[in-house]
Amino acid sequence: MFAWISANIGTIIICAGLVLIVAAIIFKLVRDKRKGKSSCGCNCAHCAMSGTCHGNIKKDK
Repeated sequence: MFAWISANIGTIIICAGLVLIVAAIIFKLVRDKRKGKSSCGCNCAHCAMSGTCHGNIKKDK
């Protein structure tokens, strides 16, 4: 078992790093969604889905 780990330590470290990066991205997306931020470009003037996408956010005019 230890021989396999020592032979593949580089692959294990890279995979662990990729998992951490993906987890951080997902965490940020979830946190932004809870705060009401959008991941789109927010150019709603030209978007056909503007009423559906940002319908629950109060717009100040």
